[in-house]
Amino acid sequence: MSNRDLASKSATPALGLVACTALVVGNMIGSGVFLLPASLAPFGPLAMVGWIVTSMGALVLATIFGRLSKIVTKPGGPYAYSQEAFGDFAGFLIAWGYWIALWTGNAGVAVALVGYLGFLVPAIGESETYSIAAALIAIWTLTAINIRGVAEAGFVQIVTTFLKLVPLIMVGVLGLFWVQMDNIGPMNPSGMPAFTAVSAAGALTLWAYLGLESATVPSGDVVDPAKTIPRATILGVIIAACVYILVTFVCMGVMPPDQLGASAAPVADVAKVMFGTVGGLIVAVGAVISTFGTLNGFTLLTGQVPYGAALDKVFPQSLGKVSRYGTPANAIVVSNTLASLLIVLNFSQGLVSAFNFIVLLAVTASLLPYAFCAVAEVMIRLRGGHVMRGGELAKATILGLLGFVYSMWALVGAGGDAVMLGIVLVLAGIPIHVWVRWKQAKDAETEAEAEAA
Repeated sequence: MSNRDLASKSATPALGLVACTALVVGNMIGSGVFLLPASLAPFGPLAMVGWIVTSMGALVLATIFGRLSKIVTKPGGPYAYSQEAFGDFAGFLIAWGYWIALWTGNAGVAVALVGYLGFLVPAIGESETYSIAAALIAIWTLTAINIRGVAEAGFVQIVTTFLKLVPLIMVGVLGLFWVQMDNIGPMNPSGMPAFTAVSAAGALTLWAYLGLESATVPSGDVVDPAKTIPRATILGVIIAACVYILVTFVCMGVMPPDQLGASAAPVADVAKVMFGTVGGLIVAVGAVISTFGTLNGFTLLTGQVPYGAALDKVFPQSLGKVSRYGTPANAIVVSNTLASLLIVLNFSQGLVSAFNFIVLLAVTASLLPYAFCAVAEVMIRLRGGHVMRGGELAKATILGLLGFVYSMWALVGAGGDAVMLGIVLVLAGIPIHVWVRWKQAKDAETEAEAEAA
């Protein structure tokens, strides 16, 4: 029996459909939905087209991840699928890139959490020291929870996902009665060609969909993963898409575009227009809960990805060790140590600049794994000698092409600087791969010499 098999039997699966759906929704609905209405205001109603295109792309990717979860059941999500399809080196690059996306995303969400806390407690927002301390406390509190166990992390995710949806649904549904079509303005006020404007809006909305593959990563802890993961992934994306589109439309309809574009807390400001100061405070509290829940979900994933890679001897073996609770404690601690360093090193630029820089890293690092996974099913079946015929081959091929084209479109929309930075970060992991292989070869040589003696 392999190390992975032993690890998978170390604990009873603890995540059902509700917890997995909450993980997907909670990881996607974080800081983005509370900030993007202001970012999208310059694009006018055309921004809704960007949301729709991105939502369709996310559904395609969700379907792809759901299908992959049925044929590759080991933990690791995008890494596991890429490794199975393209081999160890490609698997390493994807694991490395996806891991970067997760711990940088963790840092970005923690910074956003501090921003909302600063809205509620001005002393935090006015002090760099207090801001950094608040971000680090949030990260390490959830690190402790996730080390304690996956079931505990799943419970936190269910609670925070429910609480974050309440203020968003309140604004999105009740806000329809406050919408004034005069505020919507012209179709494309950006001055860009329509295709360029949609691409730019789509690139902005991509951050809001990172985490759609969340339920595939801790597959060893999921009850009946072959059924639960596909359902949770698609259901989670549909819920998030409805919330995103509805809230953005209401924000554009309630506030004039110039005011909306200048707002640092657009959803809270819209709630204030609708319900007064109390409404704004409720949404601000919801934003804090939202980012806290997303931080919890990302922390769970930052342990599972390097853990799965270490079990396959792609990452250093120390990251594959589990705590007495059966959780990948080393992987979680290393990941959030890097996230903490990233926060400390960039906070001197100011909260917004730090957030933008960290989000840039997270988005670009996610696109390569998405592109690889889009075509992974066909490669896995070909490598396994399973020849697909007829409708099954057509379905896998069409889905793969759609997912790959969408990933490339999103990559172009991210801009040249982001693509270059992403490539540099991924290539920086190659020496780690060489070191792991060298250590494995040295260990094998030592064992051979011991046997010969």
